[in-house]
This record gives sequence, structure tokens and C-alpha cells, in this order.
Amino acid sequence: MKRKTWQILWNCGQGLIAVLVLCAIHENVLAAPPASESGVASSAESLKAWRKTAVDRQRRIIYNNDGNEPIKHMTRPSVEDFLKCRTSGLEGTQVDSVFYSTSDGFGTFKHLTQVGQLYTLRMEPNPNNQLQAMAEKGLDSLKIMTDFGKKHGMEIFWSFRMNDIHDHKPFGYQAERFRFNKLKSEHPEYLLGSLKNRPKYGGWSAVNYGLPVIRDLAFRYVEEICRNYDVDGVELDFFRHPVFFRSTTQGKPATDEERAKMTSLLGRIRSLADEVGIKRGRPILIAVRAPDSVEYGRAIGLDIERWMADDLIDLWIASGTFQLNDWDDSVALAHKYGAKVYPSLDNPRLHDRMAMAMRSTNLAYRGRAANVWSSGADGVYLFNAFDVKHAGPKSPLWQELGDPKVLAKLDKNYFPAIHEVCPVNGGNLPYQPYQKCETLNPGNPKIIDPGKRATARLRLGEDFTKTLPKTLKLQLRFAGRSQANAIRVSVNGRTLKLQPGETGWLEARPQPADLREGVNVIEVALSKDAPKTKWTDLLLGVRH
Repeated sequence: MKRKTWQILWNCGQGLIAVLVLCAIHENVLAAPPASESGVASSAESLKAWRKTAVDRQRRIIYNNDGNEPIKHMTRPSVEDFLKCRTSGLEGTQVDSVFYSTSDGFGTFKHLTQVGQLYTLRMEPNPNNQLQAMAEKGLDSLKIMTDFGKKHGMEIFWSFRMNDIHDHKPFGYQAERFRFNKLKSEHPEYLLGSLKNRPKYGGWSAVNYGLPVIRDLAFRYVEEICRNYDVDGVELDFFRHPVFFRSTTQGKPATDEERAKMTSLLGRIRSLADEVGIKRGRPILIAVRAPDSVEYGRAIGLDIERWMADDLIDLWIASGTFQLNDWDDSVALAHKYGAKVYPSLDNPRLHDRMAMAMRSTNLAYRGRAANVWSSGADGVYLFNAFDVKHAGPKSPLWQELGDPKVLAKLDKNYFPAIHEVCPVNGGNLPYQPYQKCETLNPGNPKIIDPGKRATARLRLGEDFTKTLPKTLKLQLRFAGRSQANAIRVSVNGRTLKLQPGETGWLEARPQPADLREGVNVIEVALSKDAPKTKWTDLLLGVRH
């Protein structure tokens, strides 16, 4: 009898425990997302840990390609012709990742989309567009790229230009691009303006991300890629072009509501990428290409720091056609939240032909890349990389820019600023109030009055006391004819002897100990009896 009573009590106890366990399980199910089929728990912390190996992979050089091979360069639809334009030859270089854009304007694409519209327009200057012929043969540009990446162990991201407005001009090819785009031409209510009612800032043909239909379409474009292509990640390119909301087109900062809408879109994309990544057993990472200033980003509707803090992005491609902060600032911010940062080395944008040409050389790109590595960044990103002078797939740059040890032994040119301070490419709020980095170049000279002085900061990505260059030449350019005896130049407080150079610039020969890795202060002082002078440029040539 005692044994039977004990058995009853034991069974009751076991039942009570089972009930408590079920309740606990039910409570946890309601409180947190369930585990995936692959066994990866879908909590925020576990998902971030799951992505970590993919996030941490080596990306010495990220090569951005706008995907225009079929439109501009190919003459027949074949995989071989496609790859030889811009891709074959990258294998075995320091290029670890290709970010491949198939975006044209918002809604038209260069991959075999079922959600958007295939960009098959044929007219000058691109009368041989091969996309229709490729489609008829079942050739998909993005599929060709992912196959290439698999074969050669290279990472492939799909790059989505969030608001490309190469269709905003009212004549020629650009006008026809707008007419070809059914989404834009048939739904003018989706746009931030019109030809007859152009906004104060930003191209009129940009779509309005304040509208749910536009955010839903952006999500669906990304969803199609994630579900149908074996990409390693998706890049949301907010720099091409950086206009998104009606507030900023009227000269006002984006509102909290507008920023929240864009952040919500990022959240949807992150959840989608994780869902698909878990099912396939390999993460789909999220990269954003956006301004390198948190403050300016917020002003145009992009809450970059919050995206990092909320684990909505993995990689930050900082800067683009303008730079607002030193790279160190971007590195510190991204690493604070466990994100990777890759400064974008866009093509120089200056009106002065000499300054433009000098900044477009391999010497200049080496100096820029050395500064990126010296800042602690995770790699180098080149936008529209094929446009870099002499930088086809077999360029020596792809064996140089991704290794600071290699760069340390190579000749370089360093400049204080690469781009002019000019209106945003594509239009938006002026960024000048947010700019903190050095801006000296012919488009942004420093005016020096008699008896006064001016300074410029020159960043150097190497320690000359260790790399021991053969020669250092500091060159200064002034408007008009400047006399060396009327100008005094010092580097980090040490006065150097100036003399006329071969090209009309003034030259000095600093010693390795005069300069340091990081920020160097170059000061120009004008004598009291000299006329007002315009200091237009600065260059340090390093020869090993």
C-alpha cells in the first residue's frame, strides 16, 4: 500500500514538472523567435555570433562594378565576353570581394528580374546593349558573377543603388532612360519632383522613400536576390544617389519619422537576409555605402549609428564622392559596434585638370590606400573600380592596395584632399556644415593676406623613420607667380627651405624625421610686403 501511494505521488510530481516545463517552453516561444531548421537560434545575439565568421573574413580590396558590361562593352552574348570586360584577371589578386551592381534607375535592372524591369534600352551611346540577347540565351549577369566567385574563392555581393538618378536630364539618353523606366514614367506620384516642378535639392526623378510602396518595392528587389541568387551579401548603396525624402529636397533635415521609416526598411531586409541565410546554412551579410558622418547621415534620413547599434548592418562603406571626416573617426565608430569599415576611394572630382590628373595616378591611389590602412580600417573599397586610370582587371593596383606591407615599399603621392567641396552628386542638403577633414585643393584654396599665415593638414600612412624613403619632395602650388623668398613654409613646426620647382610649384626637401605617420601640419607664412596670395594645392612625393 505504501509502495502504491508512493507511486501515485511520484506520477503526480512528474506530471506537475511536465506542466511547468511546458509552461516555461510556451513562455519562451512567445518571448523569443524559434530556432531555425538548421539549429541556429534566431535571437539577436546568437544571429550576430552566427554571422561573425562571414563578417570577419578577409577583404583586402573590395572591387565595385556598376554592371555595365552588357550595355557598354559586349558585342555578343556569352559568358566569356562578359567576364573578359572587367572580371577575368581579378582571380589571384588582392581583390577578395566584388560588389556587383545590376541597378540602373530605381526599378530597372541588369539581372533577370521578375520583380523589376530588365534594362534592354538600345540607343546611343549604348546601341549594342546585349541584355535582351543574354536573356534569350538564359544568361544572367549576376549568376555569372556568383559562379565566378565560387570558382575562384571570391566573395560576391549584389549592390543595389537605392536611388540612382542618371535619368533626370531632360534630353538625350538620360531622358530616354526615364521614359523606358515604366515604374517612374507611369507613376510620377512616386517621385520627389518633376521636370516642371524640380525640388530645391536633389534630382527630380528620385523616388520618395517616404511612401510605403517605394519601401516595399525596395524590399522586394532585395528579397528576389536573396531568395534566387547565391550571393554572399547585399550592399545598399545610399551614395548613388543620396536623396530619399521630401523634407531634404526642401532644404530641411529629415524628420524623426522619415529616419524611422528607413530604419524599419533596414530591419525588414536584415530579417529577410537572416531567414534565407539560415535556411541555406550560410549568412547573407548586409553592407551599406553611406556618408562618413553620422550627423550628415541623420540629416538626410540615414541613421547609420543606430543601424550599427541595432545590428542591422555588418559592413560600412564609408564616404564616396565627398569625405567629411578623417578615416580614424569612421573606424572608431564601426568597431565600437563590431561592424567592419571600408573607406570608399571614389574617383577624384575636381574642375582643375592638373589637380584631377595628379590625383588619378597609381601613385595617388597608393597614398590614399596607405592612409586607409594606417587608420585601422578593415580594407580598401574602390567604387566603379574599372574607371581608375590603368586599372583594368590586370592592373598592378590589385596586387598593391590591399597590403600595407607592400605599399610601404612603393612610391606614392599624398594630397591633403582628393575631392572639391561642391554640391552633392545627384543633389541633396549641402554637406559643408558637417565637413571636418582637410579640404585644400584648387577648388578650395586658402587665401593668405600679407603678414598672415595659413595651415593645412596632410595625413601620411607610413612612418618614414622605418620605411626610409630615398627622397621626399614637398610641393606647394600658388595661384599666379609666387616668389620663394616671400613665403616661409614649416612642417610640424620645423622651417624648410623653399625653392622654385620645374612646373611653377615651390619645393622643399623635408627629412624623414620631419614628418610623422598620421596628421602633419603644413604652415605657410606670407611676408608683410608680399601681395595677397592664394594657396591652391599641396603634394608630398615619396620615392623609394
